[in-house]
This record gives sequence, C-alpha cells and structure tokens, in this order.
Amino acid sequence: MSISFLWSGELLLNRYFLWLLFWSNLLGTIGGYVWYDDQLAYTWERYPHWLIVFVPDSPTASLFFTIALLFLLYPPVSRGWMGIRHLMEGLAVVTSVKYGIWASAIIFAGASQGDIIGPLDWMLVASHTIMAVEALLYIRFFAVRSAGLTVALLWTLLNDLIDYTYGINPWLPRELFDDVPAVRNFTVALTLGSAAACWLVMILSRKREG
Repeated sequence: MSISFLWSGELLLNRYFLWLLFWSNLLGTIGGYVWYDDQLAYTWERYPHWLIVFVPDSPTASLFFTIALLFLLYPPVSRGWMGIRHLMEGLAVVTSVKYGIWASAIIFAGASQGDIIGPLDWMLVASHTIMAVEALLYIRFFAVRSAGLTVALLWTLLNDLIDYTYGINPWLPRELFDDVPAVRNFTVALTLGSAAACWLVMILSRKREG
C-alpha cells in the first residue's frame, strides 16, 4: 500500500473504512471507561462528584475522535451543528495526540525505573500510538479551525490543572510515585506540543491541497 494511496484519502475516506474505524474507536472508548472503573469509583467516593468528568482522559479523547468520525460520515449542514463539529474535531485531534503519546511515554518511563512491561502494557502502547497517528492522519479531512484547536488546548490545560491540583491524574506505575512533579510538567508540555503539532499539520495540509 503506497503512501500516496493513503494520503489521497482514497482509503481513509472510504465509508466502509470509516465505519470500521468508528466501531473500533467506539469499542475502544467503552473498554477505556471500563479500564478506569476503579479510579472512577475511588474518585466518586472521596472527591467532589464534579471531578469525575476529568478522570478518564484517554477514553474521553477516544470518544471525541469517535464523534468526529461520525461527522465525517454524516456531515452537518446547519450552522449550529457545524460549530459542534468544529469543537469535537478540535478536541479529538489535540487530546488524541496528547494522551496517545502520554500513555506510552509513562509506560516506558516506569520501565526505565524498573517496572516490567507486560503484554497488557504493550497492548496499551499499541492502542495509544494508534490514537495519536489516526488523529494526525485525519486532521486534514476535518473541518476543524484554529478556534476549535484553541478551545481544545484550553480544555486540555484545564484538565491538566485539575488532575495535578486535586490528585486525580491517571494512576501511575509505582516506580513514578516520587516523580509526580516531573510527570505534571511533562504533561503540560505535551499538551502544548500536541496542540502545536495539530495546528501545524492542519496548516501544512491545507496549503498543500490549496
């Protein structure tokens, strides 16, 4: 399969392929929320209930991307729905790139300090890498604008602030318990870098196609 075939969108915009991606991401999203079940229950019992929405980071990113795929399959025509589409697509690409990279980086950071990478960890690395890659592949087909990316950046920074202020960040490998400040700084930097990468890919792809 050639790079030009992928870049042309002949495969990526094929409706059968889009439906395959949609159901794969939807099932992955559901599985992600199940994965967070213990932390969701822990947060609900010990923290203000409004914080619960900020706990499952990766599944929510996957949910945004799933909704963005649905908008590709059924493009809206009304102005109101177009605004929702722009917002969902901005959130989809920024959070998918950010949390796709973050999860893999944290697994490898834990391994560098002695944690064992098992089969489940490799599955997480593979699935989260796919999250980041598919977001960067599809951003040029999305209707997202700079305003949508800006809102997504602000939302993700807010999520970072709440995660590390209230201590509801995703549970880390035991080996990283002493490195929470470094993880926090890396997380914020990755949010900024992800938004910048998405903006750059959007601009370059539209210049190329224009």
